[in-house]
Amino acid sequence: MTQRLSVFPLGGALLFPRMHLPLHIFEPRYRAMVSDALARDRRIGMVQPRGAGDPPPLFEIGCVGRIVDVEAMEDGRYDLVLEGIARFRIVRELDVATAFRQVEAEIEAVGEPETLSLGERASIEMESRRFADAQGYAVDWEAVSRLDDESLVNGIAQIAPFDVAAKQALLESDGLSPRADMIVQLMQFFGRHGDDVGTLQ
Repeated sequence: MTQRLSVFPLGGALLFPRMHLPLHIFEPRYRAMVSDALARDRRIGMVQPRGAGDPPPLFEIGCVGRIVDVEAMEDGRYDLVLEGIARFRIVRELDVATAFRQVEAEIEAVGEPETLSLGERASIEMESRRFADAQGYAVDWEAVSRLDDESLVNGIAQIAPFDVAAKQALLESDGLSPRADMIVQLMQFFGRHGDDVGTLQ
């Protein structure tokens, strides 16, 4: 079943199911989009632009977010927090009069949280520690160990400093195990190549 969805194309800002994304909304067209969403179902589709252009083309896969916290400022700007609900696939862009873009989208059914095998969980935790140490990140590993598998995997996918294409590939990967495996590979790749970035002339 398809639904109409207002979309916010924002490069590098990915939302994953069951994760939270804080946003500061200041452009007039996106302030209008937030006002519209608040008056309707509080939902916004986060999607990445695929290259340049005005308007830029969009990746097919994004994530629907529900506004769970909002602060409206006197000058019309908003600070808000989106909670990821489910991935969506754009079927077609709609011809609309609004300043913000709207699409017809297929929204994935939301199932039970997925789990990893003990080996997969150990592998992603170990690689995360190695990656964080190499990058100089301070991490509360005690808190990390208490996260459920989906929060761990999607949380890393959302905040890790991978490039746009890598993060889009993570969002598009079907299932938690393939996504966890891809994260491990990306951390190994970026971990190796991040050290000798200066020599890659």
